[in-house]
Amino acid sequence: MSYDKQLVAGKLRRWERYLNRFRLPAWEEIPDIGLYMEQVVTLLREYLDYLPPELKEEEAVTAAAINNYVRTRVMPGPQKKRYYRVHLAYLIMICTLKQGLSISLVQKLLPVGLPPEEVRRIYSQYAERHRVTAQYFTQQVRAAAALFLDLEPESALTTDRVEDLIASAAMLGGFSRLLAEKLLLLEGRTVANGGSLELLK
Repeated sequence: MSYDKQLVAGKLRRWERYLNRFRLPAWEEIPDIGLYMEQVVTLLREYLDYLPPELKEEEAVTAAAINNYVRTRVMPGPQKKRYYRVHLAYLIMICTLKQGLSISLVQKLLPVGLPPEEVRRIYSQYAERHRVTAQYFTQQVRAAAALFLDLEPESALTTDRVEDLIASAAMLGGFSRLLAEKLLLLEGRTVANGGSLELLK
């Protein structure tokens, strides 16, 4: 693979700086005024704008997808076609989780029908977890930039080959998804209630 090392390192460093500043909105920052679908889609695109330009999809969040989440009860339905803070919090969590989980497993993780105070608690914890996880991820972006500048990367996955870095990043994504799915599928299982030790392997 052929790269302009300075160009790639510069882009990765800019993305790293952006990711370091990026935060999901706090609960209080999410509007609770009753937005219509078009406004919701526009707002979500702003909230979830952390993809590098090269990877952005034209329609990362669509009205059809939101309607599907409501229809399949992954999130509560709107009130008279208006979406409030609770709805937006669900959508932020759904849209960030679906990058690594199937919608059926997202549904298992985010129960519907909770009182607003419980959604607030869950969302606030989720936003903090997202921040911490993003910090870890930015370390990986920094390590990738270091590779292109022939610097010593600060990572256990040290390599001098871009192909190895790409493969490692893809493998980490796959392993992370497997861990999340396994933990969701093991929920409530114990050896006493019919769970099998085989599931723990």
